[in-house]
Amino acid sequence: MSESASNGHTYFSPLEARAPMEREESLFIALRGQLKNAVTNSPYWAQKLAQTDIEAINDREALANLPTLSKSDLVELQDKKPLFGGIAPANSDVRRVFYSPGPIVEPQPGGTDPWRMSAALFAAGMRRGDVIANCFSYHLTPAGFMFDEAAAQLGCITFPAGVGNTETLVEAFNHFAISGYVGTPDFLQIILEKAKSLGNDITSVQNALVSGGPLFPVMRDWYAAQGVNIKQCYGTAELGLIAYETDAPENGMVIAENCIVEIVRPGTSDPVLPGEVGEVVVTTFDPNYPLIRFATGDLSAIQAGQSSCGRTNARLKGWMGRADQTTKVRGMFVHPRQIAKIVKSYPEMGRARLEVSETEGKDQMTFICELPHNDDAVLDQIAQSVRAECRLRADVRIVPLNSLPNDGKVIEDRRAIGV
Repeated sequence: MSESASNGHTYFSPLEARAPMEREESLFIALRGQLKNAVTNSPYWAQKLAQTDIEAINDREALANLPTLSKSDLVELQDKKPLFGGIAPANSDVRRVFYSPGPIVEPQPGGTDPWRMSAALFAAGMRRGDVIANCFSYHLTPAGFMFDEAAAQLGCITFPAGVGNTETLVEAFNHFAISGYVGTPDFLQIILEKAKSLGNDITSVQNALVSGGPLFPVMRDWYAAQGVNIKQCYGTAELGLIAYETDAPENGMVIAENCIVEIVRPGTSDPVLPGEVGEVVVTTFDPNYPLIRFATGDLSAIQAGQSSCGRTNARLKGWMGRADQTTKVRGMFVHPRQIAKIVKSYPEMGRARLEVSETEGKDQMTFICELPHNDDAVLDQIAQSVRAECRLRADVRIVPLNSLPNDGKVIEDRRAIGV
């Protein structure tokens, strides 16, 4: 752990308080090194960057001339050329691989705290010796490992709680005197409410870092009333940490060190004007899996000025929706092609859409589909299909044929937009 103090503020790393121009110069030195590595070792980037003058990529204007890479591109590339679609160098030293919805295969980056989550945990109040419940899954997707590695870097003790088994978790939280939580925004509430119903209230939890979905104001207020200091961070399985809260939610999220974040006009690779809402595009520097101008599909904007916490990097206003219909529900991405696959498995089904809503801060899914008949057996079968394809439970509602709008929408996110 590398704790640093400056101007009365404490940071995980002194890099968080460095001069913006120093940061920018360092980032572009690292970028040119990554571009050279990618052209030399990655078949995909060797082709994409064949005509690029790497030494000329020395500012954001030059970076904007490079192509973007999207999640859908990854799916297509990996369909044609497993394991990593030709993006990873042939000599990559991969410790673990993950299988995320899409499906998309991600390798674990190299080094300690490979997803760079430590700074977010530190900003959320986690410190050496804290016992942290990691309520992200350790199966299929990397979320559990992302925070496990970061906690180890901080010197925290991790309880790999995962999800489910809430009664057992209540016992464990009390037994270990859990002081910190990482997981989705709603699951800690489920645990605390279960503890209350069992007459076994948990009072040891002081700090929480949540991700995998928006932290709505009603839920933030609920945690404050329980005496829990809660922060959220923004990251993806492919990129690791992108941004994280450091103080009041209206101050947005400070962009993580050691990555380049751009905001571009959705559907293009062109940067938007300062403060304008657009798609988040990120470049990271893992030599074993070079992701250059990776388009996340998430909408956000750069917030003017610097954070009052003393960190000098730019800030994102937070998650502001999706640039496409792909959406994140309970920490899992749901893609339009998954809905199409479900529809194809039922020849009599007409149009269908997945409606995503939230009730008291908890995500809800309803699969609405057109069918000529309606019975419980069909409802159960479709519900099982949705769960198998999306790895999430959903209510199912059958409507008459030709009753859904002919608007091309297959995922409708009706949740409130919050920071």
